Amino acid sequence: MNTPAIAALALYGGLNALILFWLMAATGRVRMREKIPMGDAGNLRLIRVMRGHANAIEIVPVALFLLLALALLGAPAWAIHAFGLALTLGRLFHAMHFIAADAPRWQRAAGAMSSAVVLLLGGVWAVVAGLANAF
Repeated sequence: MNTPAIAALALYGGLNALILFWLMAATGRVRMREKIPMGDAGNLRLIRVMRGHANAIEIVPVALFLLLALALLGAPAWAIHAFGLALTLGRLFHAMHFIAADAPRWQRAAGAMSSAVVLLLGGVWAVVAGLANAF
């Protein structure tokens, strides 16, 4: 099945995978620099970058699953693009905030808010579409 909505999902899935890779690499760099092979050893810099990575892992899979469900249920490509762009920009700003040693708060706020909007609106849309197609 190759539709514009599925192609849009692939685009945002790929972009978010690259953001996750960036966070993974940043965590590894801090681990190597600080010589902390396991855990966080109470290192505030490592805790910060690990938390940013963990937050992305908590949000991105669920959001992409919602986009997949919506695309498969016939959501238009523009909707997948709108949700995907909001998710991706939010995750990018959020990652920038946690990777930097000192970052402006708006990055974290923008990331959290855009992710929350995608989860809330995408979740409501998925429930409505699921109910409309389930019976």
